[in-house]
Amino acid sequence: MKYGSLILEKKEYVYLKRILNITGYSSNDQTQKSIEKLLDELKTAHIVDEEEMPEDVIRFNSKVTVVSDIGWEKTMQVVIPSDRDVTQNKISVLMPMGAALFGYSNNDTLEWDFPGGKQQLKITSVTQEETLSGIDLVI
Repeated sequence: MKYGSLILEKKEYVYLKRILNITGYSSNDQTQKSIEKLLDELKTAHIVDEEEMPEDVIRFNSKVTVVSDIGWEKTMQVVIPSDRDVTQNKISVLMPMGAALFGYSNNDTLEWDFPGGKQQLKITSVTQEETLSGIDLVI
């Protein structure tokens, strides 16, 4: 991991913790495992102010390209749950792939349990779209 732990912007961290707390437990076992793993990773995350946030860290609305060790490559955008739209490759942070990527950075490699089994992912590109900073995050 490039920065040693997940890195999250302060407002996004607070918002993420809130949606994870009110989401409760998913009826889907794989999604629940992903949420629990993300919650565990948040315990050691480095929380920073907006101006300290590295440009290459995956956050809300980041466009990300990943390559899997089983041979696929995909570009997607990690979004808040209400903005999820699989037809536009917008994945919720509460879904296994969104939970796996959030807080990691470009060139990081991670291993995650997905519905199809454990996979190793290499993050090959991170670009920032409009961030959530400055937006009043209300659930």
